[in-house]
Amino acid sequence: MHAADRFLKFAAEYQSMAKISPSRESKATWNGLAQRWAEFAEQFEASPQLDGPKRRRQDLPRKAIVD
Repeated sequence: MHAADRFLKFAAEYQSMAKISPSRESKATWNGLAQRWAEFAEQFEASPQLDGPKRRRQDLPRKAIVD
C-alpha cells in the first residue's frame, strides 16, 4: 500500500472515531488527527522526492552507512 493511501486510511479511521466519541472535546481531537493525516497524504503526493521506492541499505555507498 502506498504511503499516501495509508495516511488517508488513518484519516478515515480517525473520522470514524470522531463520529462515535461522546464529548465535543474528543470529537475535536479525533477530527484534528484526521485532518493532520489528510494533510500528510497531500504533502506526500505533492513532494517528488518522497515518491518512489526508498534505496535499500545495501544500495548505498559504503561511506553513507553509519551504524
